[in-house]
Amino acid sequence: MIDISAFQEALGIMFSSVGSWGWIVPGLIIGLVFAAIPGISITMAMAIVLPMSLYMDFFSAIVFLTSVYTGAGFGGSVPAILMNIPGTPSSFATTFDGYAMSQKGEHNEALGYALFASTLCGIFGYVLLLLVLEPLADIVLRIGPLEMFAVAIWGMLLLGSLGSTYISRGLLAAALGILLGTVGMNTAGFTRGTLGIPQLLDGIAPIPAMIGLLAASQLLGLAGRDYIIEADGARDVSLRKILKGCWGTLKYPGVLLRGSVIGIVIGAVPGVGSSIGNLISYAETKRTAKDSASFGKGNPKGVIAAESAVASGEGGSMATMLALGIPGGGATAILIAAFMMHNIVPGPSFIETQKPMAYAIILNNMVQAVVLLVVGIGFIYAATNVMKVRTRYVLPAILVIATLGTYAVTGEVSGPITLFVFAMLGFALNRYQYPVPAVVVGILLGRMLETEFLRSYQLSAGHPLYILERPGAMAIFVIMFASLAMTAWGKRKQNRAEAAEARAMEKLRDEAAANAAHTTPSKG
Repeated sequence: MIDISAFQEALGIMFSSVGSWGWIVPGLIIGLVFAAIPGISITMAMAIVLPMSLYMDFFSAIVFLTSVYTGAGFGGSVPAILMNIPGTPSSFATTFDGYAMSQKGEHNEALGYALFASTLCGIFGYVLLLLVLEPLADIVLRIGPLEMFAVAIWGMLLLGSLGSTYISRGLLAAALGILLGTVGMNTAGFTRGTLGIPQLLDGIAPIPAMIGLLAASQLLGLAGRDYIIEADGARDVSLRKILKGCWGTLKYPGVLLRGSVIGIVIGAVPGVGSSIGNLISYAETKRTAKDSASFGKGNPKGVIAAESAVASGEGGSMATMLALGIPGGGATAILIAAFMMHNIVPGPSFIETQKPMAYAIILNNMVQAVVLLVVGIGFIYAATNVMKVRTRYVLPAILVIATLGTYAVTGEVSGPITLFVFAMLGFALNRYQYPVPAVVVGILLGRMLETEFLRSYQLSAGHPLYILERPGAMAIFVIMFASLAMTAWGKRKQNRAEAAEARAMEKLRDEAAANAAHTTPSKG
């Protein structure tokens, strides 16, 4: 738990370094702007500003970089809600209900929900990190390939909740996504589906593929309109409605708590990150909701579930970095580089010898989350004005930025080519009503599923009872199956109630008809 004396020293560090607070707002704005541009990842934004931190003192440098990290965590949700194009992979699940709300003219409220969920769950994630920094490090060290495989299976369950008019087409789309996700050389040395193209040996670049799949149909669909939202009154930018969305977030404490816990746990696992956490949080919220049929059609709980996991995942990643010196993702790898540029190595010795500094970094991240609420509202107000610009100006700009972004991700022309190929694939899938999100989830999780399964198989030498030696994996599977069983039981109960209600209504109608026939006087 919290070391009180170290905590008091951390407050002293914060208040004696007031100048470092001035880097919070610039860092948040940089993170918001970069993450709102499709193709520019959080990692790239932090890598660009990293050299600037060399000329700052250690605490100011970390404050600046973590501010960029915090701002980017929310910034990706802005294009996801307004244009159905996730700014970062972490914002993918936000598109499911965020864009649907936007099309109903509720974009102000949707952005308000996303912003407040990011703020609240970001603070919650860091409070929890403050309490469990040391024990969490011990738990993370016990996570192996089998536990990661269980997490990947959990993420794949999202495929069942994405929904499709035709189940067979949904399954085919998911299978296609998994096949695409396993293209390239696997950890056992086997090469699949590369067609002799060397650039595919490392697999299909997920970000260009995701932008192509999701952006293509939107750009082609929007090309026939004058504005992104047709209705004139629905394009309004309203501070009152943004604040209404912020306030409305508090109506769903269960969704916030569930998303936060999932985000922290998944975010703390090295190499997984919030791009998986937001999918699992969305899937679990939809699975347990009474109004699950409204998900994907503009349910605010879908937006809150996805964004809460993204924001709290930041705290989980920071826990792994501070306590173990292991990056949870690309962004925390940049932070480790910043530590080393100041001759400081994060990890167990850092926690032991510089605990006040670790606490000061965590406390400052809480301050950043609060400031994000103010800066974020201003950013939303500016960003939503894109709704008032004609599509003939917006769409070419988006296409150019997305193409440049994919080139920046891969560093070669394979990025734009991937974008183009998957744009055509996305258009065809939409044309014939195959669910594009199922393909995207398959691409994101396919390689992880295969890699962790192979590692588990090699460690266990093929013995299925190996799972009995991994209590963590057993716990994940038990929670997953219990969740599925409860959902199935709830659905069965709901179906029975609806059938009983239908029979009662039919009986009432029959009785009313019989009474009417009995009371009607005969004409004879």
